[in-house]
Amino acid sequence: MTINKKAYINSYDAISCAGLDSEQLFASICEKKDCITISKDYVPEREVAIGKIDSSFTFNELLLQSCKKILETSNLDDYSNTLLVVGSSVGGMSETERIFFSEKSYKNIDYKKHPIDAIAHHLKQEFTFYDDISFSTACTSSANAIGYAKEVISKGIYKNVLVVGVDSLSFTTVCGFSALSVLSSKPCTPFEKQRDGMNVAEAIAILLIQDEKEKNSVEICGVGYSSDAHHMTQPHPDGSGAAKAIETAISSANVDKNRIKYINAHGTGTMANDSSELNAIATVFAQSKSPYVSSTKPFTGHTLGAAGAIEAVISVMVLQKQIIPPSKNILDPERDDIAFTNEALKDDINYVLSNSFAFGGNNTSLLFGLPNED
Repeated sequence: MTINKKAYINSYDAISCAGLDSEQLFASICEKKDCITISKDYVPEREVAIGKIDSSFTFNELLLQSCKKILETSNLDDYSNTLLVVGSSVGGMSETERIFFSEKSYKNIDYKKHPIDAIAHHLKQEFTFYDDISFSTACTSSANAIGYAKEVISKGIYKNVLVVGVDSLSFTTVCGFSALSVLSSKPCTPFEKQRDGMNVAEAIAILLIQDEKEKNSVEICGVGYSSDAHHMTQPHPDGSGAAKAIETAISSANVDKNRIKYINAHGTGTMANDSSELNAIATVFAQSKSPYVSSTKPFTGHTLGAAGAIEAVISVMVLQKQIIPPSKNILDPERDDIAFTNEALKDDINYVLSNSFAFGGNNTSLLFGLPNED
């Protein structure tokens, strides 16, 4: 099948600990606000830093509100001709935990509300989608959902795709990462030599991707995947798998590396991830001008399956506002050959790269750009 249609992000929204909409999110990042909180509620006898949404609404209510907001601000009358693509690593796990911990029994747990596709089922009760598909590939889930959306639009299979990246906080995930000894008790410090771990967080990020551009559209220019399969949880130390994904995203877009001004790094704050990612970036851009690099996880936390989508929203806003987000908490960076910035920068930005890396060595890079004027 000939691939010739372009995929444009025309509407988006994001809800996280850094803000209840995308504008609040971007302002929190540029103003370097403190959005991560310290909690004793998740890991027994231990304080950990987490990214929890501060709202009087339930998580599911926020999800429905965000979908309605996209519909109301889009060129769609309804979602009947739209494919729903969900990316999540938790699915309905928090609902299962809520029932189990409150009733001290599993008997009233609805198994249909537990799996990843429970989110799509929940959304279809409120909206009528043409079809749906769910991705669960750990921390690349919603990045892969965006890549899939670009593929089906480019092949002319769909004209409209709604990508939903979503993960809520759960005891299972927070305690799981604690068992791996990668959680920090303070806001994470990606790429800092003295970093000591990540912050698990929750978020909702939604993007409407279409085959026709609008006034403020941002194009999904390239997608790159790789799987180095080095270790169950750690990336290859030399960053070769990540570098392959980045190279593929750039080459698939046929873009000169020197035109990429900013990389939204995966940057979790763990020793293994950050070192590997910096090796990958240094390798890919060894013969070209290094883009600015920052991780936005000190503001949002690591939203797991939602990370690719929320960082896609951030990348889109970087292009629309022509502002490079600052790093936070970097006093002594691990490498001096990477262009970090501690303040938000105005610049002429045409292309932004966003990285998402996950357990099992599965890697996804997305390249976003301003559409060419026809």
